[in-house]
Amino acid sequence: MKPDSTVIKQRYDRLAPYFDGLEAVMEGLFFKSWRKQLWAKVDGRHILEVGAGTGKNFGYYPADARITAIDFSSKMLEQAMQKSKRKNIPVDLSLMDVQSLCYADNSFDTVIASFVFCSVPLPLKGLKELYRVCKPGGQVLLLEHVLSSNRVLAKAMNFINPAVVALVGANINRDTVKNVKGCPFESVRVDEHSSDIIKLIEARK
Repeated sequence: MKPDSTVIKQRYDRLAPYFDGLEAVMEGLFFKSWRKQLWAKVDGRHILEVGAGTGKNFGYYPADARITAIDFSSKMLEQAMQKSKRKNIPVDLSLMDVQSLCYADNSFDTVIASFVFCSVPLPLKGLKELYRVCKPGGQVLLLEHVLSSNRVLAKAMNFINPAVVALVGANINRDTVKNVKGCPFESVRVDEHSSDIIKLIEARK
C-alpha cells in the first residue's frame, strides 16, 4: 500500500531539524544552481510556493513580489518560520496540503515548487490544484527529480524506490513531466538545460 499524506508528513516531521544538514552537500554542489535557474523564471506580483520546507528558496524570492508559501509538515514549517524571522524574509507561511489548497481559483500569477511532487501521494491531484489556483495566462514552475530515461538506471531507481520512500517519504521514480501534461495547461515545456533526472518544467495556463 502506498503511504498516505499522514505517513509522509510524519517522516518529514522527523527529519525537519536535520534536513538542511542532511542535504547540505547536494545543495551546494547541485541544487543551489537549479534553484537559481528556477526562480529566475518567476513573473507576476503574487507568487505561491508549494512545499516551502525549511525555507531553502528564501534567498531567491523576488524583492518586489508578494510571496505566499505552504508546507504540509508542521515541523518543516517551524524551521521555515524561524529562518524567515532570522533572515527578515517577508513571506506568508501556512500549513497546507497541496492536494487540497485553501485558495480561490485563479489566485496566483506564478505557482512554484522545487523537489515536491516526489512526496505527494496523489501527484496528479496536487498538480490539478496548482492549475486551479493559477491565474489564466499565469505559470506553474516545477523543479523535480524524475525517473531516468536510461533503462538500466531506471530499473535500479525502481528497485531502490521502496527503501527511499520508507526512509524519507520521497519517490525517485516519478514521471512528473507526463503528469503535468495530463493537466489542462495551454503549454508545457521542459527547460533545455534540464538533465536526465532533474527537470525544470514550465507550464502555462
